[in-house]
Amino acid sequence: MQGVFGRYIAFLEAEKNASAYTVRNYTNDLQEFFQYATDQGLDTLRKVDKQTLRSFLAYLLQRGFAKTSIARKLSAIRSFYRFLMRENLISVSPAATTVSPKLDKRLPTFLTINEAKRLLESPDLSKPQGQRDRALMELLYASGLRVSELVNINIDQINLSTNEIRVWGKGSKERIVLIGRPAAQSLETYINKGRKELLAGKKNSALFLNRYGERILVRRVQKIISKYARTISKSVHPHTLRHTFATHLLDGGADLKVVQELLGHADLASTQIYTHVTQKRARKIYLSAHPMAKGESYDDEE
Repeated sequence: MQGVFGRYIAFLEAEKNASAYTVRNYTNDLQEFFQYATDQGLDTLRKVDKQTLRSFLAYLLQRGFAKTSIARKLSAIRSFYRFLMRENLISVSPAATTVSPKLDKRLPTFLTINEAKRLLESPDLSKPQGQRDRALMELLYASGLRVSELVNINIDQINLSTNEIRVWGKGSKERIVLIGRPAAQSLETYINKGRKELLAGKKNSALFLNRYGERILVRRVQKIISKYARTISKSVHPHTLRHTFATHLLDGGADLKVVQELLGHADLASTQIYTHVTQKRARKIYLSAHPMAKGESYDDEE
Protein backbone atom coordinates (compact mmCIF):
# COMPACT_ATOMS: atom_id res chain seq x y z
CA MET A 1 0.00 0.00 0.00
CA GLN A 2 2.75 2.46 0.92
CA GLY A 3 4.47 2.34 -2.49
CA VAL A 4 1.48 3.48 -4.51
CA PHE A 5 0.60 5.97 -1.77
CA GLY A 6 3.76 7.96 -2.49
CA ARG A 7 2.76 8.20 -6.15
CA TYR A 8 -0.69 9.38 -5.13
CA ILE A 9 0.71 12.17 -2.95
CA ALA A 10 2.95 13.29 -5.82
CA PHE A 11 -0.17 13.31 -8.03
CA LEU A 12 -2.02 15.53 -5.52
CA GLU A 13 0.83 18.02 -5.36
CA ALA A 14 1.79 18.13 -9.05
CA GLU A 15 -1.43 17.59 -10.99
CA LYS A 16 -4.19 18.54 -8.56
CA ASN A 17 -2.20 21.44 -7.10
CA ALA A 18 -3.53 20.56 -3.66
CA SER A 19 -2.55 22.82 -0.78
CA ALA A 20 -0.06 21.66 1.84
CA TYR A 21 -2.95 21.63 4.32
CA THR A 22 -4.98 19.24 2.12
CA VAL A 23 -1.98 16.99 1.47
CA ARG A 24 -1.25 16.77 5.19
CA ASN A 25 -4.85 15.90 6.07
CA TYR A 26 -5.16 13.32 3.29
CA THR A 27 -1.83 11.77 4.32
CA ASN A 28 -2.94 11.40 7.94
CA ASP A 29 -6.40 10.13 6.99
CA LEU A 30 -5.10 7.53 4.54
CA GLN A 31 -2.34 6.34 6.87
CA GLU A 32 -5.00 5.75 9.51
CA PHE A 33 -7.08 3.78 7.00
CA PHE A 34 -4.06 1.72 5.87
CA GLN A 35 -3.31 0.83 9.49
CA TYR A 36 -6.90 -0.26 10.06
CA ALA A 37 -6.87 -2.42 6.91
CA THR A 38 -3.57 -4.00 7.94
CA ASP A 39 -4.95 -4.77 11.40
CA GLN A 40 -7.86 -6.52 9.66
CA GLY A 41 -5.41 -8.76 7.81
CA LEU A 42 -5.82 -6.98 4.46
CA ASP A 43 -2.33 -6.83 3.01
CA THR A 44 -3.36 -5.58 -0.44
CA LEU A 45 -5.69 -2.86 -1.67
CA ARG A 46 -7.61 -5.35 -3.82
CA LYS A 47 -8.87 -7.08 -0.66
CA VAL A 48 -10.57 -3.93 0.60
CA ASP A 49 -14.29 -3.97 -0.15
CA LYS A 50 -17.36 -1.93 0.70
CA GLN A 51 -17.85 -3.84 3.95
CA THR A 52 -14.30 -2.94 4.99
CA LEU A 53 -15.09 0.73 4.54
CA ARG A 54 -18.35 0.45 6.47
CA SER A 55 -16.50 -1.24 9.32
CA PHE A 56 -13.86 1.51 9.25
CA LEU A 57 -16.53 4.24 9.49
CA ALA A 58 -18.19 2.40 12.39
CA TYR A 59 -14.80 2.11 14.07
CA LEU A 60 -14.29 5.88 13.76
CA LEU A 61 -17.73 6.60 15.21
CA GLN A 62 -17.00 4.33 18.17
CA ARG A 63 -13.80 6.25 18.81
CA GLY A 64 -15.79 9.49 19.01
CA PHE A 65 -14.71 11.18 15.78
CA ALA A 66 -16.93 14.04 14.65
CA LYS A 67 -19.10 13.35 11.62
CA THR A 68 -17.31 16.10 9.71
CA SER A 69 -13.94 14.41 10.33
CA ILE A 70 -15.31 11.03 9.23
CA ALA A 71 -16.73 12.57 6.06
CA ARG A 72 -13.34 14.11 5.29
CA LYS A 73 -11.57 10.78 5.80
CA LEU A 74 -14.00 9.05 3.46
CA SER A 75 -13.43 11.81 0.92
CA ALA A 76 -9.68 11.13 1.09
CA ILE A 77 -10.27 7.41 0.56
CA ARG A 78 -12.55 8.08 -2.42
CA SER A 79 -9.93 10.31 -3.99
CA PHE A 80 -7.23 7.68 -3.46
CA TYR A 81 -9.32 4.95 -5.08
CA ARG A 82 -10.13 7.19 -8.04
CA PHE A 83 -6.38 7.52 -8.52
CA LEU A 84 -5.97 3.72 -8.36
CA MET A 85 -8.62 3.31 -11.07
CA ARG A 86 -6.94 5.96 -13.19
CA GLU A 87 -3.67 4.02 -12.89
CA ASN A 88 -5.51 0.76 -13.80
CA LEU A 89 -4.51 -0.81 -10.49
CA ILE A 90 -8.13 -1.68 -9.67
CA SER A 91 -11.27 -1.88 -11.80
CA VAL A 92 -13.93 -0.98 -9.20
CA SER A 93 -13.77 1.44 -6.29
CA PRO A 94 -15.32 0.15 -3.02
CA ALA A 95 -15.64 3.78 -1.93
CA ALA A 96 -17.76 4.93 -4.86
CA THR A 97 -21.11 4.03 -3.30
CA THR A 98 -20.14 4.19 0.38
CA VAL A 99 -22.29 6.84 2.03
CA SER A 100 -20.87 9.39 4.46
CA PRO A 101 -22.58 9.84 7.83
CA LYS A 102 -25.33 12.45 7.62
CA LEU A 103 -23.91 15.74 8.82
CA ASP A 104 -25.71 17.99 11.26
CA LYS A 105 -26.70 21.21 9.50
CA ARG A 106 -25.23 24.18 11.30
CA LEU A 107 -25.62 27.79 10.32
CA PRO A 108 -22.31 29.58 9.74
CA THR A 109 -21.16 31.92 12.49
CA PHE A 110 -20.33 35.50 11.53
CA LEU A 111 -19.41 38.84 13.04
CA THR A 112 -21.55 41.93 13.25
CA ILE A 113 -20.30 44.97 11.35
CA ASN A 114 -19.15 46.54 14.62
CA GLU A 115 -17.33 43.38 15.71
CA ALA A 116 -15.58 43.12 12.33
CA LYS A 117 -14.51 46.77 12.57
CA ARG A 118 -13.08 46.32 16.07
CA LEU A 119 -11.24 43.15 15.05
CA LEU A 120 -9.66 44.75 11.97
CA GLU A 121 -8.56 47.83 13.90
CA SER A 122 -6.86 45.89 16.71
CA PRO A 123 -3.32 45.32 15.25
CA ASP A 124 -0.50 47.72 16.18
CA LEU A 125 0.35 49.45 12.89
CA SER A 126 3.68 50.75 14.20
CA LYS A 127 5.13 47.25 13.81
CA PRO A 128 5.64 45.25 10.58
CA GLN A 129 3.76 42.27 12.01
CA GLY A 130 0.85 44.54 12.90
CA GLN A 131 0.74 45.94 9.36
CA ARG A 132 0.78 42.38 8.02
CA ASP A 133 -1.94 41.23 10.41
CA ARG A 134 -4.19 44.18 9.57
CA ALA A 135 -3.71 43.55 5.84
CA LEU A 136 -4.43 39.83 5.98
CA MET A 137 -7.56 40.24 8.13
CA GLU A 138 -8.79 43.11 5.94
CA LEU A 139 -8.23 40.91 2.88
CA LEU A 140 -10.08 37.92 4.33
CA TYR A 141 -13.07 40.09 5.24
CA ALA A 142 -13.07 42.13 2.02
CA SER A 143 -12.70 39.21 -0.39
CA GLY A 144 -14.11 36.09 1.29
CA LEU A 145 -10.91 34.17 0.50
CA ARG A 146 -10.25 30.75 1.97
CA VAL A 147 -7.23 30.83 4.27
CA SER A 148 -5.46 28.30 2.01
CA GLU A 149 -5.94 30.72 -0.90
CA LEU A 150 -4.67 33.63 1.19
CA VAL A 151 -1.35 32.06 2.18
CA ASN A 152 -0.63 30.99 -1.41
CA ILE A 153 -0.99 34.48 -2.90
CA ASN A 154 2.17 35.84 -4.52
CA ILE A 155 2.94 39.53 -4.81
CA ASP A 156 2.52 39.50 -8.60
CA GLN A 157 -1.12 38.36 -8.30
CA ILE A 158 -2.18 41.70 -6.81
CA ASN A 159 -3.35 44.67 -8.86
CA LEU A 160 -3.88 47.64 -6.54
CA SER A 161 -4.72 49.92 -9.45
CA THR A 162 -7.94 47.93 -10.03
CA ASN A 163 -8.27 46.50 -6.49
CA GLU A 164 -8.26 42.95 -7.86
CA ILE A 165 -6.39 39.79 -6.88
CA ARG A 166 -5.99 36.68 -9.04
CA VAL A 167 -6.24 33.49 -6.97
CA TRP A 168 -6.46 29.75 -7.50
CA GLY A 169 -9.12 28.01 -5.45
CA LYS A 170 -10.23 24.43 -5.03
CA GLY A 171 -9.46 22.20 -8.00
CA SER A 172 -6.92 24.77 -9.28
CA LYS A 173 -9.78 26.98 -10.51
CA GLU A 174 -8.66 30.53 -11.19
CA ARG A 175 -10.84 33.47 -10.24
CA ILE A 176 -10.58 37.21 -9.68
CA VAL A 177 -11.51 38.50 -6.23
CA LEU A 178 -12.35 42.12 -5.54
CA ILE A 179 -11.30 44.21 -2.56
CA GLY A 180 -12.51 47.55 -1.24
CA ARG A 181 -10.54 50.70 -0.50
CA PRO A 182 -9.74 49.93 3.20
CA ALA A 183 -8.28 46.52 2.30
CA ALA A 184 -6.35 48.02 -0.62
CA GLN A 185 -4.90 50.73 1.62
CA SER A 186 -3.88 48.20 4.27
CA LEU A 187 -2.25 46.03 1.62
CA GLU A 188 -0.39 49.00 0.15
CA THR A 189 0.95 50.00 3.58
CA TYR A 190 2.03 46.45 4.34
CA ILE A 191 3.67 45.89 0.93
CA ASN A 192 5.59 49.19 0.99
CA LYS A 193 6.62 49.06 4.65
CA GLY A 194 5.96 45.96 6.78
CA ARG A 195 6.67 43.38 4.10
CA LYS A 196 10.01 44.97 3.23
CA GLU A 197 11.03 44.88 6.89
CA LEU A 198 10.02 41.23 7.20
CA LEU A 199 11.97 40.36 4.06
CA ALA A 200 15.11 42.01 5.47
CA GLY A 201 16.83 41.87 2.10
CA LYS A 202 15.74 38.31 1.26
CA LYS A 203 13.89 37.35 -1.91
CA ASN A 204 10.46 35.77 -1.60
CA SER A 205 7.45 35.98 -3.94
CA ALA A 206 4.89 35.30 -1.19
CA LEU A 207 2.58 38.17 -0.24
CA PHE A 208 2.29 37.33 3.44
CA LEU A 209 5.48 36.52 5.33
CA ASN A 210 6.37 35.34 8.80
CA ARG A 211 8.98 37.04 10.97
CA TYR A 212 11.74 35.09 9.20
CA GLY A 213 10.79 36.43 5.76
CA GLU A 214 9.24 33.11 4.68
CA ARG A 215 5.75 32.36 3.39
CA ILE A 216 3.28 32.36 6.27
CA LEU A 217 1.48 29.10 7.07
CA VAL A 218 -2.23 28.45 7.58
CA ARG A 219 -1.72 27.53 11.22
CA ARG A 220 0.03 30.82 11.89
CA VAL A 221 -2.83 32.80 10.33
CA GLN A 222 -5.25 30.92 12.58
CA LYS A 223 -3.22 31.88 15.66
CA ILE A 224 -2.98 35.51 14.56
CA ILE A 225 -6.74 35.86 14.19
CA SER A 226 -7.43 34.03 17.45
CA LYS A 227 -5.12 36.47 19.24
CA TYR A 228 -6.93 39.57 17.98
CA ALA A 229 -10.34 37.94 18.57
CA ARG A 230 -9.75 38.47 22.29
CA THR A 231 -10.49 42.15 21.70
CA ILE A 232 -14.10 41.29 20.88
CA SER A 233 -14.34 38.37 23.35
CA LYS A 234 -15.44 36.00 20.62
CA SER A 235 -14.05 32.85 19.01
CA VAL A 236 -12.97 33.79 15.49
CA HIS A 237 -11.34 31.61 12.83
CA PRO A 238 -10.25 32.52 9.29
CA HIS A 239 -13.43 30.91 7.94
CA THR A 240 -15.49 33.15 10.24
CA LEU A 241 -14.34 36.12 8.17
CA ARG A 242 -15.34 34.29 4.99
CA HIS A 243 -18.79 33.68 6.49
CA THR A 244 -18.96 37.32 7.56
CA PHE A 245 -18.06 38.49 4.05
CA ALA A 246 -20.88 36.45 2.49
CA THR A 247 -23.46 37.35 5.13
CA HIS A 248 -22.77 41.09 4.98
CA LEU A 249 -22.96 41.04 1.18
CA LEU A 250 -26.36 39.35 1.23
CA ASP A 251 -27.60 41.64 3.98
CA GLY A 252 -26.57 44.54 1.77
CA GLY A 253 -28.71 43.25 -1.08
CA ALA A 254 -26.14 41.33 -3.16
CA ASP A 255 -27.42 38.69 -5.57
CA LEU A 256 -26.82 35.09 -4.47
CA LYS A 257 -25.19 34.17 -7.80
CA VAL A 258 -22.74 37.05 -7.44
CA VAL A 259 -21.81 35.91 -3.92
CA GLN A 260 -21.35 32.37 -5.27
CA GLU A 261 -18.91 33.68 -7.88
CA LEU A 262 -16.97 35.76 -5.36
CA LEU A 263 -16.69 32.84 -2.92
CA GLY A 264 -15.55 30.47 -5.65
CA HIS A 265 -18.34 27.97 -4.96
CA ALA A 266 -18.84 25.45 -7.76
CA ASP A 267 -22.39 24.70 -6.58
CA LEU A 268 -25.00 27.31 -5.69
CA ALA A 269 -26.22 25.01 -2.90
CA SER A 270 -22.97 25.73 -1.03
CA THR A 271 -23.80 29.44 -1.05
CA GLN A 272 -27.47 29.05 -0.15
CA ILE A 273 -26.68 28.25 3.49
CA TYR A 274 -26.04 31.97 3.97
CA THR A 275 -29.61 32.79 3.01
CA HIS A 276 -30.74 31.06 6.21
CA VAL A 277 -28.66 33.54 8.19
CA THR A 278 -30.06 36.54 6.36
CA GLN A 279 -33.62 35.21 6.58
CA LYS A 280 -33.18 35.02 10.34
CA ARG A 281 -32.21 38.68 10.38
CA ALA A 282 -35.05 39.55 8.00
CA ARG A 283 -37.51 37.89 10.38
CA LYS A 284 -36.17 39.92 13.30
CA ILE A 285 -36.54 43.17 11.34
CA TYR A 286 -40.03 42.17 10.19
CA LEU A 287 -41.24 41.41 13.72
CA SER A 288 -39.91 44.70 15.01
CA ALA A 289 -41.06 46.91 12.12
CA HIS A 290 -44.31 45.61 10.63
CA PRO A 291 -47.38 46.97 12.47
CA MET A 292 -49.38 43.74 12.15
CA ALA A 293 -46.43 41.67 13.31
CA LYS A 294 -46.26 43.85 16.45
CA GLY A 295 -49.97 43.34 17.05
CA GLU A 296 -50.92 46.94 16.30
CA SER A 297 -54.25 47.90 14.78
CA TYR A 298 -54.79 50.02 11.69
CA ASP A 299 -57.90 51.51 13.35
CA ASP A 300 -55.70 54.14 14.96
CA GLU A 301 -54.94 55.59 11.51
CA GLU A 302 -58.59 56.51 10.87
